[in-house]
Amino acid sequence: MTSELPSTLTYPQQLEKIQGNMGVLSQDQPDVMKAFGALHAAGSANGALDTKTKELISLAIAVTARCDGCIAFHTHDAMKAGATRAEITDALGVAVLMGGGPSVMYATHVIEAMDQFEKVAD
Repeated sequence: MTSELPSTLTYPQQLEKIQGNMGVLSQDQPDVMKAFGALHAAGSANGALDTKTKELISLAIAVTARCDGCIAFHTHDAMKAGATRAEITDALGVAVLMGGGPSVMYATHVIEAMDQFEKVAD
């Protein structure tokens, strides 16, 4: 794992770094992180909405919340759940609707993240 700042890492590298740091946090705060993990599993599981749709919603929220770490996680997870580029960019359109200009800036981060995750998958 690298000691670089998240902004200097690719999105796949950010995801790996954050996952490692979450492991450390889990050692120090096992109850909190176990509960967070259960919340994440329950919140993203298939229900009335499927996992892909929930990941697209999470990604749009990540953009409006301006959270690059969240963008790394939810771009990866949306793609893993089968979201297409068109579906992701459609969700970004909703994020821009709700978040305005700042969301446009963070929506471009998702474009970059998709490109980087696609290269890793190749």
